[in-house]
Amino acid sequence: MASSSSLKWGRSSTASFFTNVGVFLILFGCPLLVVYFWRGIHSYDGSLLWILERRAGESFLPPFTTDGLLIYSLWYAFHVLLYLYLPSAESYGIPTPSGHKLKYQTNGLFAWLLSVVLFVAMSVGFGFFSPAIVSDNWGSLLVATNVYGYLLAVFAFVKAHYFPSHADDRKFSNSTMYDFFMGVELNPRIGKLFDFKLFHNGRPGIVGWTIINLSFAFAQYRDFGHVTNSMVLINYLQLLYVVDFFYNERWYLRTIDIAHDHFGFYLAWGDSVWLPFMYTLQAQYIYRNNIDLEPALAVFVFVLGSFSYYLFRSINSQKDYVRKKKGDCVVWGKKAEVIHATYVSNGKKFDSLLIASGYWGLARHFNYLADILLSLAMCMTSGANAIMPYFYVIYMIILLVHRVERDDERCSGKYGKFWTEYKKKVAYKIVPYVY
Repeated sequence: MASSSSLKWGRSSTASFFTNVGVFLILFGCPLLVVYFWRGIHSYDGSLLWILERRAGESFLPPFTTDGLLIYSLWYAFHVLLYLYLPSAESYGIPTPSGHKLKYQTNGLFAWLLSVVLFVAMSVGFGFFSPAIVSDNWGSLLVATNVYGYLLAVFAFVKAHYFPSHADDRKFSNSTMYDFFMGVELNPRIGKLFDFKLFHNGRPGIVGWTIINLSFAFAQYRDFGHVTNSMVLINYLQLLYVVDFFYNERWYLRTIDIAHDHFGFYLAWGDSVWLPFMYTLQAQYIYRNNIDLEPALAVFVFVLGSFSYYLFRSINSQKDYVRKKKGDCVVWGKKAEVIHATYVSNGKKFDSLLIASGYWGLARHFNYLADILLSLAMCMTSGANAIMPYFYVIYMIILLVHRVERDDERCSGKYGKFWTEYKKKVAYKIVPYVY
C-alpha cells in the first residue's frame, strides 16, 4: 500500500479533518438532496423551500415499485451487452502514473444511436411500452439507482483492496472514508475491456440523459397535447452535449474523469444517481409546469446555447490541433506558443505539450467558461419562476472551480518546474482578467 500511495501525481493522499467532514456530508447529504429536489419538482412546482409548505402525511421518500427495478435492470444489462459486443475503434488512454496504457471500448456513439432508435421504435412505433415510461416511473427509478449506486461504491472499495486490476495504480490516504469516497483504484476492470469508469459515466448514464429528456417530452405531449418550445430547447441543447461526448469519446479518454479520477463513491453513485436525476432537472420541471418561453427569450436561449457549444468545441479542437502538430503550427495568425514539458511515469520519461496561445493563452481552463455558459442556457429553458432548475449551472460552477484547483495540484506534482513556467505565461484559470 505504501508504494501505491507514494505516486507523485494523482488524487490527494492526505485528508484533513475538514475534508473528512465534507466527505461525510456528501456521502449522506447528497442522496437526501436528490430526493429533496425530486419531491420539490414533482409536487411543489420547483419551490426550493417546499419543505415549509409540506402537506401533512405526505411521504418525503419516493415510492418503490418492482417496475422501476425491472426497467433499470433491463436498461443496465442492455448496455453491458452493447459495451462489450458492439464494434469498437481501437482506443488507448494516456499512460497511468505507474505506466499502464489501457485499451478502451469506444463504441458509445453507436450504443447511443441504437438506444434512441430502439426506444422510439419500440414505444411509439410498436407500442410495446409507453414512451413516457421513464417519467411515469421516475420516483421508483430514483430508489433503484440509489441502491445500485451504493452497492457499486462498496463493491469498488472491496475490489480495490482484495482483487485490484492494477495494484500499482491504487492510491490510499490516511482516511478510510476519504478512500471510499474518492476511490482507491484508478482503472477498475472486469477482464481486460470492461472498464468501470468509462462504462458507468457514458453508458447507461449519458445515454440515459437523452432517453430521460425524450420521455418527459412524450409525457408533456400526452398530458397537455403539445410540446412547448422550452422542452424542444432543452432536448436540443443537451442533445448537442451528449452527441459531442460520444463523437469525441476517444478524446474523452485524456480528460481528468478517465485519466486521473479514481473510482469510488464520487463516480459510482454520482454516475448512477446524480447525473441522470440532477442533470435533467430542466426537463422534469418543464413537464410538470408546462413551461413555454416568450419567442424572443426562446431565440436568445437558442443562440446562447448554440454559441456556447461552438465555443466549447472550438477550444478543445484547437488543443487537439496544436498537440497533433506538436506545436509546429499557427494559431490565430501567430506561431503557437507551447512549453515542451516532461514527466516521469513508472521510471520512464514522457513528453507533453502545455499550450499557451489562442484560447489556451487566455486562461488555463477557458473551455470551462464555455461549459458554464452552455449550462446557463440549459437552465434558462425553464424560465424564471423557480430556482431548482438553475441548480445545474450553480453546481457546474462549483464543480469546475474545484476541478481547477485539483488539476493545479495534480499538474504541479506531474510537471514540476514546467507547470510553474506555464502558470507564469497563462495567469488566469477560467475567466481572463477575472479568475
